Amino acid sequence: MNAIQILYGACIVLTGLLAGLFYGYQCSVIQGLGRLSDKEYLSAFQSINKAILNPVFFLSFMGSLIVLIVTSLLSYKAGNTTITPFLIASTIVYAVGVFGITAACNVPLNDVLASYDIATATSSRLYDMRSHFEQSWNKWHLIRTVAAVLSFILLIIPLLKKI
Repeated sequence: MNAIQILYGACIVLTGLLAGLFYGYQCSVIQGLGRLSDKEYLSAFQSINKAILNPVFFLSFMGSLIVLIVTSLLSYKAGNTTITPFLIASTIVYAVGVFGITAACNVPLNDVLASYDIATATSSRLYDMRSHFEQSWNKWHLIRTVAAVLSFILLIIPLLKKI
């Protein structure tokens, strides 16, 4: 195996891990959180937002972007016409639809929620905060989930062509 093959495998694994995380969250955690009261929802979300900020998550989230970019450049320079178009497409989808959406939409919402004092908020203020946060966060999460899965699929297509 050469460096491009190893990096390509890393791209598949890392994007697959992130797509799986986002997909699993979309299919289960969002529905579970949605059943909580406003105070429970906001508290649980604050806790999840703190817990996700860990090296394992950053390895897949940031690592995917870095390895996608590096592998795309190396594959392009090597003249690999089989995987390069899929790598570039996957990188663009990931950079814009996963990384970009997260940085521009989900993280700012998370930051607002992190600074929100749940303990002193009235019922109506908890409702207002949840209403502002939940609908918007879930919308952006769905978009980045679709982008993550698409980015992963784009990497798998060249492998399926060989079957």
